[in-house]
Amino acid sequence: MDSLKIAFITPEAVPYAKTGGLADVSGSLPKALARMGHNVKMFMPGYRQVVQNFPNISKDSIDIKCPVGSREISGEGFHINDDSGLENYFIGNGSLFDREALYIDPETGKDYTDNDERFIFFCRAVLEVLKGLDWKPDILHANDWQSALIPSFLKTAYYEDDFFAGSKTVFTIHNMGYQGLFPKETFSKLNIDASNFYAAGPFEYWGDVNFMKSAISLSDSITTVSPTYAREIQTDDEFGKGLQGVLAERSADLTGILNGVDYNQWSPQKDKMIPYRYIPANLSGKKKDKLELLHRCNFPLRTEQPLIGIISRLDKQKGFDLLEEIMGDILALDLQFVLLGTGDDKYHKFFAEIETEHPDKFKAFLAFDNKLAHLIEAGADMFLMPSRYEPCGLNQMYSMKYGTIPIVRKTGGLADSVTDFNESSLTGTGFVFEEYDSGALLSVIEKAVDLFGRKRTWSKIIKQAMSQDFSWEKSAAQYSDLYHKILQKT
Repeated sequence: MDSLKIAFITPEAVPYAKTGGLADVSGSLPKALARMGHNVKMFMPGYRQVVQNFPNISKDSIDIKCPVGSREISGEGFHINDDSGLENYFIGNGSLFDREALYIDPETGKDYTDNDERFIFFCRAVLEVLKGLDWKPDILHANDWQSALIPSFLKTAYYEDDFFAGSKTVFTIHNMGYQGLFPKETFSKLNIDASNFYAAGPFEYWGDVNFMKSAISLSDSITTVSPTYAREIQTDDEFGKGLQGVLAERSADLTGILNGVDYNQWSPQKDKMIPYRYIPANLSGKKKDKLELLHRCNFPLRTEQPLIGIISRLDKQKGFDLLEEIMGDILALDLQFVLLGTGDDKYHKFFAEIETEHPDKFKAFLAFDNKLAHLIEAGADMFLMPSRYEPCGLNQMYSMKYGTIPIVRKTGGLADSVTDFNESSLTGTGFVFEEYDSGALLSVIEKAVDLFGRKRTWSKIIKQAMSQDFSWEKSAAQYSDLYHKILQKT
């Protein structure tokens, strides 16, 4: 296929800035597209941590001015070249992006009050930097609400701008739970014709302004991060978060493409963060990693018991309300359990109490620790993801490559990536429960614990899990096909 010029626009990307899985996607997909031969430039805000942590930022910059309401805000676009050949551009403005955190004010625990202005400027600035570079993209690929105004501006403020004539837009939804919802007064800050704001219109949502809705309505193509999630968000209010009707109207233009995994970072054969590396044919390193993890947890060395790991944001969406109901029953089983994550304060307190009550069986690391996350993936025997909803999920894919068998709920990307183990046919890569119910969760954990004791069967499950391939090359090829398809449309 022909090489395309692709502008990939995202609010975060590894290794520059991260709050969640979007950063992992944005740190990998553009590189995979570049490896296919496409000409890709990645754009994101120039946050404080980018400027501080990456001194190889180019001194060359493009000065820009963008209207935000009654103000004209100045900024600059500067770039970093990495060893993948990808060009990474950053939108700089000290008053908007030189802050301790990306979206949430640490002092209040709430969103920055000017998040609307920050990302209105970001989206406008990306378009102005592209013009300043005189680099006309075939595709502008925007991600989540923070860059949702890219397709919206192109269909409004830049509609008659010849520079973008023929350019097409793709908008990827990573999580419907975060839509960029602001008071109606925000609309005037967009500096587009007032006729674009009307009841049930692209920008209006129950009297407020919804950035994500505008992109769903106005982009040329919409994707989300798994086929099952693409179906779920069109038919169910719990998944669609109020926009299921809008999504259903764009059903013909909505595609689910499962995220990929960077196996240079997440593979027991290459992982530089684990003490012992290993391959499917020789799991002795995994056994040693388990011992390291047990030591880290100050657990008794009960190596014949399964060790369950979980790495997650501590939030109801992730199934922690179910765990709260049955932790006593889980810890009554012949197992040990390690948790890593931060989130809702009530779960911090709950798991701290559980650790005090069961120090030989349960350990909670209530922090962010990337190195420990790698050790849990390598050293645990099972990995738990009982999510209420999960657009894609990455840890279940990481886990399979490490021979750490996932226990998941059948939703979103979990349903698309994990196959329930069948005892009759001896096929499957994990354990899956369907009903969002604590009893169903307990039952599938009991099944997994029972099968762990059957060593030949368990070895077969590990072999099947480790053979799965979720590399980014597969996903990137699907995106490339989609780009070419929409460019062929008039």
